[in-house]
Amino acid sequence: MTKLDQTPWDIVIVGGGNAALCAAIEAAEAGARALILEAAPKPYRGGNSRHTRNFRCMHAGPLSVLTDSYGEDEYFDDLIRVTKGQTDEALARMTIRASEACLPWMEAHGVAFQPSLSGTLSLSRTNAFFLGGGKALVNAYYNTAEDLGVTVAYEAEVVQIHVEEGRFEGVTAKIAGAETRIEGGALILASGGFQADLDWLARAWGPSAKNFLIRGTPYNRGVPLKQMLDKGADSVGDPTQCHAVAIDGRAAKFDGGIVTRLDCVPFSIVVNRDGDRFYDEGEDVWPKRYAIWGRLVAAQPDQVAYSIIDNKSRDLFMPSVYPPIKADTLEGLAQQLGLPGNKLRETVDAFNAACREGDFHPTELDGLSTEGLTPAKTNWARPIIEPPFFGYSLRPGVTFTYLGLKVDETARVSGPHGRFDNIWAAGEIMAGSILGQGYLAGFGMTIGTVFGRIAGQEAAAHV
Repeated sequence: MTKLDQTPWDIVIVGGGNAALCAAIEAAEAGARALILEAAPKPYRGGNSRHTRNFRCMHAGPLSVLTDSYGEDEYFDDLIRVTKGQTDEALARMTIRASEACLPWMEAHGVAFQPSLSGTLSLSRTNAFFLGGGKALVNAYYNTAEDLGVTVAYEAEVVQIHVEEGRFEGVTAKIAGAETRIEGGALILASGGFQADLDWLARAWGPSAKNFLIRGTPYNRGVPLKQMLDKGADSVGDPTQCHAVAIDGRAAKFDGGIVTRLDCVPFSIVVNRDGDRFYDEGEDVWPKRYAIWGRLVAAQPDQVAYSIIDNKSRDLFMPSVYPPIKADTLEGLAQQLGLPGNKLRETVDAFNAACREGDFHPTELDGLSTEGLTPAKTNWARPIIEPPFFGYSLRPGVTFTYLGLKVDETARVSGPHGRFDNIWAAGEIMAGSILGQGYLAGFGMTIGTVFGRIAGQEAAAHV
């Protein structure tokens, strides 16, 4: 491999996921000599992108595998609902508009798509699914980048960013146990959030964060983010806000990925360890609500909850990676889950009594709601009466954190004197500029693709 510290690089890119790769490809196509520093070993390259499976895309009509149309205003309205208005509208709308051109660009650079599968959150109109998942996308981009002459260093952990008077000079990276200073004309930060640093999470959330599971890569520890904040970069976002979903409580502490997510919630009731319901399981369609459930579970005692369904709901969602706990009676299910049996029976009976007659439509809002129950279940409320009964334990699964670097529409990082001269950011490290809270399925990949491309173009033009 090229000796990394021999001569200054045109562009140094910190991170190895979707945003970093889009930046590298754009920079290389513009003639820049680019270096990717990926903290992970090669088999684990790609950050959280290797766990993704789709990309949310605006389109005026059928586009590739996407059906019908999905306009800017509808897309933005969806975003406003999940973020409750906590977004930069100018950046959000720019990202949405740019997404339409991104899909054919992705196909031109090796990414293949497939129609959405049944049970995958009903996204055939709004989200394009990657053939082979996120790992196939990552591999395609690495192949393209290397064909374009981009150099990649694996197990290259950036420990210091050197900035003088608002200008990037170089980084120090630990590679093969030794620290190496690498200089460059521009820096693109695409190194994700800080979620894998459990101590940082605990400082933001309190001791309960030690019970969280990190469904994303274990290599996103936030070192470049902290370095830049210490150097005066403007921050954006709340350290307690994050993409956190309810995942199977039996999942690994780190890197379980998308397969650990549970999509049964809309067709279930969810109780805490005391057997009490605590939120409306049918508030909205699952793509607009799945990413709030991690925070909801995090607020419960011991940061654990349990999803309870009966036999008629067993096949309405994507199969789970771990089989559910199964019993012929609710009391037997409660015993296996460690829940108080009498309390679970009482909660289920109260829910069943509040259900009313109506038409059940699992793929759309059906208005089949409870009456006189707090909290209500406003859609898909059917009595849980048909044995066998099934239960899943839920834990908060953090994908990425929203505290990040503030950027402008050119992806340039803002600082004490307006903006840094030659530092750009893309992907999860700046997504808090647009995602103040909540999440919209596939939108993280949209942000990374749009801002990765912009950062690559702008940095290449600069050098």
